[in-house]
Amino acid sequence: LLVSSTVGKDRIIFATKEDHETPSSAELVADDPDDPYEEQGLILPNGDINWNCPCLGGMASGPCGEQFKSAFSCFHYSTEEIKGSDCVDQFRAMQECMQKYPDLYPQEDENDEKSSKDLEAASMEASAAKEEKGSS
Repeated sequence: LLVSSTVGKDRIIFATKEDHETPSSAELVADDPDDPYEEQGLILPNGDINWNCPCLGGMASGPCGEQFKSAFSCFHYSTEEIKGSDCVDQFRAMQECMQKYPDLYPQEDENDEKSSKDLEAASMEASAAKEEKGSS
């Protein structure tokens, strides 16, 4: 027995232990890779970057969005032996932009170069992990 009540704009539903013991009758529908509205993750099936992926945390659309896209694209498409080693200028431009917006892009320590390198490394690691996952 499900009990529901309305409080303001919210509807509260209480479920009993017995409710959870009944198997779900929900049917899973296979993802359609051609559905432009379907959440695709960071890398689209065609290998392009999905700039609308929530995993980017809005970085692609913030005040430094263009610098972020430039740096991330450079890294993603880099063919250098040390992936992204040809993208230092783009990552530097992104970091310089972010330093102008400390409220949006907090730094561990404004005089600490480490946080900039951490961000760059994290971006590169995330991209590499997504690429490996996408290629399997």
